[in-house]
Amino acid sequence: MTGTKPRRQSSKNAVRSNAELGSASNVLDAIDRQIIGFLQHDGRRPYGAIADEVGLSEAGVRRRVQRLRDSGVMQIVAITDPLQLGYGREALIGIRVHGDVRLVADKIAAIDEANYVVMTAGSFDIIAEVIAVDDNALVHLLNDSIRSIPGVTEVETFLYLKLSKQTYAWGTK
Repeated sequence: MTGTKPRRQSSKNAVRSNAELGSASNVLDAIDRQIIGFLQHDGRRPYGAIADEVGLSEAGVRRRVQRLRDSGVMQIVAITDPLQLGYGREALIGIRVHGDVRLVADKIAAIDEANYVVMTAGSFDIIAEVIAVDDNALVHLLNDSIRSIPGVTEVETFLYLKLSKQTYAWGTK
């Protein structure tokens, strides 16, 4: 009985190049950083256009972007101007805590108006960025939502008067 050998896939299709797959670890290579830079400039830039710039196939760029997203290195989001969306007050809040800072940070992170919450080393235990519709909403947020959390001992509010710079290009350096 003569058997037929199974057809071999071409090496081009069977083995993806390391360049197209990118690093499997969390270490970013130069191509990853270039892709991130292009998407920071224009999050809707077509993968084909990026592929032409970095020297990969469109599928290779797509796989790298998916890997970067899946690993949490990168998100692709719409960045909005809170003032144009009806929010009239933005503030940075410094919070001092007695007890477990993680529990307080988790409670602040659960507040809808908080869009950035970090535990810090320094004069504040937690720093949070918040947005509110107006001053009354900010007072409600500070008194009823933040100061009422068990463990919060002090709150200092820094009102934003004018945004002088906001950039997202630092991730490629």
